[in-house]
Amino acid sequence: MNPQTKKTPMSPLTPEDPLYSIASFCEAQLLLRQELPLTDKNFEELQLMNYLQETPGIEESFTGYVCKRCGNRKNHWFGKIPQKPSPIVYCRKCIEMGRVSSFEALYRWTGPQTQSPRIENPCHWDGRLTKFQRNCSQRILEAMTTREPLLVWAVCGAGKTEMLFEGLTAAISRGDRICLATPRADVVRELVPRFHRAFPEVTISALYGGSEEKMEGAQFIIATTHQLLRYEEAFDVMIIDEVDAFPYHADQSLSFASERARKPSSSLVYLTATPRKWLKWKAKLKLIPTVFVPARYHGYPLPTPRFVSTYRLSKTLEKDILPPSIRSWIQGKTKQQRRFLLFTPTIEIAHKLAKITKIECVDAKDPDRIDKINRYRNGERNALITTTILERGVTFPSIDVAVIDAGHKVFDEAALVQIAGRAGRNADDPDGDVIFFHQGRTNAIIGAKKMISMMNRLARRK
Repeated sequence: MNPQTKKTPMSPLTPEDPLYSIASFCEAQLLLRQELPLTDKNFEELQLMNYLQETPGIEESFTGYVCKRCGNRKNHWFGKIPQKPSPIVYCRKCIEMGRVSSFEALYRWTGPQTQSPRIENPCHWDGRLTKFQRNCSQRILEAMTTREPLLVWAVCGAGKTEMLFEGLTAAISRGDRICLATPRADVVRELVPRFHRAFPEVTISALYGGSEEKMEGAQFIIATTHQLLRYEEAFDVMIIDEVDAFPYHADQSLSFASERARKPSSSLVYLTATPRKWLKWKAKLKLIPTVFVPARYHGYPLPTPRFVSTYRLSKTLEKDILPPSIRSWIQGKTKQQRRFLLFTPTIEIAHKLAKITKIECVDAKDPDRIDKINRYRNGERNALITTTILERGVTFPSIDVAVIDAGHKVFDEAALVQIAGRAGRNADDPDGDVIFFHQGRTNAIIGAKKMISMMNRLARRK
């Protein structure tokens, strides 16, 4: 590498160019020095060529400090390491992605850019869309073409992934860079093989904590929303899946990251089955164009949950005793050879239930989480106990669902609607059983049933 390889920014790099590899790795990202795959010599050369722009990691503001990676301005998220003449200030908000401090810079590629290929007819999916899906697909295509925002409010099991294909086909044909971001890594792992099958010629990269598939120069990124903290003006199309899910809706840094990761002229598509109040308000006031899909792809209604009061549920489980109503439900499903999921509000209850029932359980901290989920998906297990990690974004055919202690504060209305949406997703078995075991009906329990009933009424009317 030497200054003679320098090109003007107007000349896109080709794969044969010696700078292509580093440019495709770095462009449109804010990276720490240790994240750059460069020797000290090459790093210095690129700085001399003005191909790496240096930005302070932490800046002082009138109210304290600002992290230039995650946008954090809250003083309690900043730590200090004593040092003379002045302490090192670092951001604890995004420290899991590598420490950003007042003594460390962030670097952005400002040299010549790479260019995504324009692939004609990249989509190999040969399925058919329903009437509702076709309308939504057309609206998504228009939004991606005109660089407009769009809210897709579609029930669980509506086929949101397939409704994206037409718009993505046009975007890929234009050479657009695309990002589909979702709050949870399990959803990324679920989506990647589906998009690989639909777009086999497109370079697709999966980004989440611990992921190994980091393809340089990928045209299509599927990532957790936390991974967007590294990007700046990178994408022509930004899709936020499950925009209502934790932690996205509760963490301002993630919405900041998704906005910064978009190019100034780009389209933004929100996907959700259970929008939060702020999105409903925007849709009602027509502050964001909205398309509503009230029916599942197979046309059958959403399963309506049944409520079963389970007196002193928590106390009974503490004694390693399974309440009769729950035991009866599990035994009935086992006898019918029905596959099912048992959702619990906490890891402690999941492990307690697993001990009593001898059913495998999975949670966010489980090191064998991926293997357990795959065993269940592949039919090697007929039952699985889970926390809310499987409440959304994952699809298992022909299953029934039970929620243990549905009145727990962890289960808000959106979570219960999403959990109910795991059942009945197969066209050959659309009538899944959903049951909420509770110690008292909460507003969330009642609201979830009302929401599901409303969706079913709207689907019948249309």
